[in-house]
Amino acid sequence: MSRAKGSPKTGGRKAGTPNKASNDIKKWVANILDSGRDEFVRRLASLDDRDYIRTYTGLLGYVMPKLSPTTPEELLKKEKEMLQDLLLSMPEQTIDKVTKRLFELQNK
Repeated sequence: MSRAKGSPKTGGRKAGTPNKASNDIKKWVANILDSGRDEFVRRLASLDDRDYIRTYTGLLGYVMPKLSPTTPEELLKKEKEMLQDLLLSMPEQTIDKVTKRLFELQNK
């Protein structure tokens, strides 16, 4: 039977505790890769240009964050959504002051 919502968790791992099996496997794979580093570099040097570039760009994904392509329309939409969220979180008095100031700037 499941526990009641909001009741404290009992038993099991604490939040944030790494999974021992996953941790062991990661260390094992890292050790294999590290011990094969010289072989990898040797074989990499023997690749033709096309395969070298494919391998190089494939490895970049593991060290560089992937950027999502954005268009100016997407950026504007995201900015409008952020502004709307900001306005909805403001007190009415603040919105009135911002509106008044925008009106003054527009009429200058």
